[in-house]
Amino acid sequence: MAGEQSSGTFLPVPGESARIRERHAARISNVQELGFCRPSLPSRSTPEKVRAALVTVDFPMENVGTDLATLQTAIAGNLFELGDLYACRLQDVALPEDFVAAHPGPAFGIEGTRKLISDVQGVMVGTIVKPNVGLSEEEFRLVVRDLAMASIDLIKDDELMTDPAYLPLERRVAVATEEIRAAEQVTGHATMYAFNITGDLAGLRKRHDLVVEAGGRCVMLNIPVMGLPALAMLRSFAEVPIHGHRAGLAASMRSKALGMDYRVWQQMARLAGADHLHASGLGSKFYELDEEVAANIRSLLEPLGETIAPLPVLSSGQNVTTPGPTFEAVGSTDLMMLAGGGVAAHPDGPGAGVRSLRQAWEAAVDGIPLKAAADKLASTGDNALLHAVQAFAKGA
Repeated sequence: MAGEQSSGTFLPVPGESARIRERHAARISNVQELGFCRPSLPSRSTPEKVRAALVTVDFPMENVGTDLATLQTAIAGNLFELGDLYACRLQDVALPEDFVAAHPGPAFGIEGTRKLISDVQGVMVGTIVKPNVGLSEEEFRLVVRDLAMASIDLIKDDELMTDPAYLPLERRVAVATEEIRAAEQVTGHATMYAFNITGDLAGLRKRHDLVVEAGGRCVMLNIPVMGLPALAMLRSFAEVPIHGHRAGLAASMRSKALGMDYRVWQQMARLAGADHLHASGLGSKFYELDEEVAANIRSLLEPLGETIAPLPVLSSGQNVTTPGPTFEAVGSTDLMMLAGGGVAAHPDGPGAGVRSLRQAWEAAVDGIPLKAAADKLASTGDNALLHAVQAFAKGA
């Protein structure tokens, strides 16, 4: 691992001098033996047992400089292909202060996002336009209208919705900003829409400018698909928060025998400039265990040099039953919860869906059991939380 990703080769070469090895070779600073186990990954040979260990490798910063793409190549490049490694997982990275300081990090982060959404306090509530693809312009307009009138904090495109011919980005931007401005005149609440500008790199600036010129407040990028350099490029001219989606990340994260942990990826995405970062959610439909999701969320809130923290975004299967366990595990309300069915499928409509989620979070922070909070609100004539609890108890 150390040789392949620094100055070494699998066979000695004449130019591999003592000077180069001393200055540019990676060093093994720690090995924690874990015993023998069966190989996790296929390779050219198939031994019955292999040695397992946790290894710490120190890479010379001089090899990497301060470039994020070079860093990713060094710590997560060819080493995954080495035949002698029957598992290879990057669990953490400790970045030098000089490296961190060379990158701007988020421009808006948590507090900057709050200011753009009427200085909203507590957990921010958002949702995804559903159906995620196939809506006509008029159908899209009605969905956005209902959500904006519900005083929701954020509406976002699905990761699949980019710039299709039947509902181009230009028309989505025009329609959504028009409906959001109209709703604000009624509700007094500023809603943010995260427009998905994922697409060809040459048109990235044009798509960003389209959103900003129409009065949009946020752009979205599928970071694993576009890559860290594309995110850093967007950050260099972005005038609004960057909503960082993680579509595709699990391909390099799901197997415990391969790829990298979320805490590694999020550090690079933060340095590249993401203002919001998806972290899955407790009780979600995705594969991660709740304790893993909680650790991922906490990692986003950890300090990283002088950069500001990004906004952790919770998604997938989020509803009124998840704020309690989430707050207990994370202990923070500097979060955004995206709920699809938890908003759109509320029996009393999206306005009640948004209200019930806020009420569930208030109960979680106050340490009040969900059913007790729902019953108390119902006694005042507000059934939003009670109906949501009943709906999700039935598996709706």
